[in-house]
Amino acid sequence: MAKPEFVYVIYIDTTPERVWKALTSSEFTRQYWGGRRIESDWEMGAAVNLIKEDGSLDWSGKVLEADPPKRLSYTFDPAVDDEMPGYEGERVDLLDPEKPSRVTFEVAEYMGKVRLTLIHDQFEQGSKVLQGISVGWPAILSSLKSLLEHGEPLFPNWR
Repeated sequence: MAKPEFVYVIYIDTTPERVWKALTSSEFTRQYWGGRRIESDWEMGAAVNLIKEDGSLDWSGKVLEADPPKRLSYTFDPAVDDEMPGYEGERVDLLDPEKPSRVTFEVAEYMGKVRLTLIHDQFEQGSKVLQGISVGWPAILSSLKSLLEHGEPLFPNWR
């Protein structure tokens, strides 16, 4: 039986280079990811951390692939059970954590715009992480799109 996965495709009126910067820059991620910032040197095997405004860790991972501006992949291991506002699914069990899953971004030019494909996979059957990211990624990527196209994130007050 195939493991469950989450795939999300969004089209953005920008360049692949700007999308790459939006995915990998601490300052850029802070603007569209509820004040959180991503930190990594983006070398294969390097740590990836999403840091909350208070300095605590949201999730961590390791870089699996970084091929600017086309492909970025890292593992995803939640450190907290925080979810998006309005989330009604099950929260991750931090006392019985799931194995890290994998996040892959594919950035491609499409008709003068960018097609950004997110593939989040390698979940365990019945994954609670999958439930949470299925709500979180569309909101986060929509906010990224809004920031790149209009200069404002979609949810500027989300924390």
